Amino acid sequence: MKIISNPEELRSEISNMRLSGKTIGFVPTMGALHDGHKSLVAKSVGENDFNVVSIFVNPTQFNNAEDLKKYPRTLERDAEMLEKIGCNLIFAPQPDDIYSKDEMNQRFEFDFGGLDEVMEGAFRPGHFNGVVQIVSKLFKLVEPDKAYFGEKDFQQLAIIHRMVRIMNMKVEIVDCPIVREQSGLAMSSRNERLTDEQRKYAAEISKVLFESRNFAPELTPGQVTDEVISKINATTGLCVEYYQIVNDTTLLPVETWSEPAVGCIAVFCGEVRLIDNIRYTMPR
Repeated sequence: MKIISNPEELRSEISNMRLSGKTIGFVPTMGALHDGHKSLVAKSVGENDFNVVSIFVNPTQFNNAEDLKKYPRTLERDAEMLEKIGCNLIFAPQPDDIYSKDEMNQRFEFDFGGLDEVMEGAFRPGHFNGVVQIVSKLFKLVEPDKAYFGEKDFQQLAIIHRMVRIMNMKVEIVDCPIVREQSGLAMSSRNERLTDEQRKYAAEISKVLFESRNFAPELTPGQVTDEVISKINATTGLCVEYYQIVNDTTLLPVETWSEPAVGCIAVFCGEVRLIDNIRYTMPR
């Protein structure tokens, strides 16, 4: 397994693989890898000849400088995990390898079709501009046949699908299910910042979400929203930033259960911001 940081060296490696007729799988990450990432890479390895993982804490998608500073960076440990599961190449650049000074200082513009105006987009202005900026750059460098993304970042995944359509990129986006800790807590690199006590509190997030599917048929989406927020806010150490039940394609709030619906949540556990989601399937 190789670890490289230079984009031109990456292009050369990819070119050699293409000339050899190999299919390329790609998993973009910000590092601090866990079993959720591991499942994405394992799926890529199972479906492609040559597998690339990027590890890059992208500064343009952070609207909070302190959050960027605190984001865990564990390249050596990440590399050990990736080599064991069959990754062929890690692309681990620095910001200067990826961005010009102008790109770092100017907002990347993209037609989101309104997908960036709700939930994460409303609370993290500019976040998705940075996401599309870096993922589009990485896709152009790696030129993968397939790229793998976790459904935990549900809104991001919807935007990636739109980006590929609008930019006419020849890559198949593979949606992969949320991987959870034994407690039910959705796996996230941010979980590393939780204390043992906070992990116990944080497990209540998924517990309440799963329970909400039991009482949802008797209530409207608005009532379910209120119940979920109330229950989680009643848990020590947790504070809901938002919970919205939205159409799984438009991401607009639903008023009835006649639409395919996903409940998306962001919760602060102390200073650590956690996200999760759950799909509601109502009997016909």
